[in-house]
Formats: sequence, structure tokens, C-alpha cells
Amino acid sequence: MNQTLLQAAALIIPLIIAIVFHEVAHGWTALALGDPTAQEQRRLSLNPLRHVDPMGTIALPGFLALTGLPIFGWAKPVPVNRWRLADPKRGMMVVAAAGPGSNLVLAAIGAMLLGLLVRFAGDAEGAGISFAAMNLNNFIMINVFLALFNLLPIPPFDGSHIVEGLLPERLAEAYARFRPYGFPLLIVLLLVVPYFFPQWGIVRKLVLPPVIWATDHYYALAQFVAGA
Repeated sequence: MNQTLLQAAALIIPLIIAIVFHEVAHGWTALALGDPTAQEQRRLSLNPLRHVDPMGTIALPGFLALTGLPIFGWAKPVPVNRWRLADPKRGMMVVAAAGPGSNLVLAAIGAMLLGLLVRFAGDAEGAGISFAAMNLNNFIMINVFLALFNLLPIPPFDGSHIVEGLLPERLAEAYARFRPYGFPLLIVLLLVVPYFFPQWGIVRKLVLPPVIWATDHYYALAQFVAGA
């Protein structure tokens, strides 16, 4: 039981940090670009409770974990008013990219801390060192997955705002009309298809390869810091 609790904590702690910084990065970037909406609604906070969505953060991931389906969820989105940005089109792209970008930076910090742990702990053993190592390993993987998953060009993911900003105006308008159908499509791709066609392995074949590739590079950074 103690080992199970430790493993759960080593997942929950990195996940909370990754999600909170992801959301707050959106708000900080929007504020820097002229939109104080998140600040006005007191969402520029590292307090996890301000970012919890009862359905997306607790109920749905818990249900999916119990049923053995692919686990995903969401935090309460930080409010951004594109029309308060100095340049709405380009500003939304930068605000959207800030979330995944923060996760990639956090993964690099986690890799360096893991490298330092290996360098200075050496072959030492102990519950504290083991728990720290589990947290840092999970921290790297969770942040990389969260960053790349959110870059998928499916609304409401951050990648959809980036794609919309890159498209010419007419194509961007057509793409924006697809936004109301993004979440139902996501449910179909992540829950319905894997349930009825598990052999297709959508997440395993499309999402995991780039995640593994990026994670390997972060572990290379950890090895460099460790002096291996």
C-alpha cells in the first residue's frame, strides 16, 4: 500500500505542476501582449485549486483510469480575450504556444535536476532519493507528453490556435468554423475508436513516437549533467 501511494504521489505531483504552469503561462503571455483578463479574474496564480475543473481534472480522468481506457483530461482554461491583445491573430498564436513551451522548459529543468541527483547521490540508496528520482522521471515524461499532445491541430488544443494563426484569413475562418466539432472528434479518437478498434493504436502510433523521441533527448541532457 505504501509503495502504491508513493507511486501515485510521484505521478500526481508532477502532473499538477505541469498543468498549473501550462495554464498560467497562457495568462502571463496574454498579459504581456496586452490582455489582462486572466489577471482580472485572479487566474495568474500557482495555486492548483484555481485551475481545477471538477469534470476534466477529477471526474473524467478517474473514470477512465477505473475503466482502463486512455486517460486524458483538462484544467480550467485560463481566460484570454483575443480582442484585447495588441495583435489578435499573432497574439493568439504566441499565447497558445506559451503553454506547451512552458512544459518543454519544465522538462529541461527536470532533466537537469535528474542529472544533478545522479551526479551527487551516486549509488546512494534511500526512500527519499528513490521518491525524488520517480518524481523527476515522471516530471520529464508528463511535461513532454502534455506539450506535444496540446500541439495537435485539433480544437480546443493549443495547436489549433497556432494553425489558425498561420492560415490565410479565408482558410482561417473556415478552420475556425470547425472548432465546435473539435471536442466531439477528440472523444471519438481517444475513447470510441480505441474501445472498438484497439488494434489501430491511434495514441500509440501517432502521439507516442514523437514523445519518445523528445524524451530521449531530455534524458541525454540528464546524462550530460550527470557527467555520464
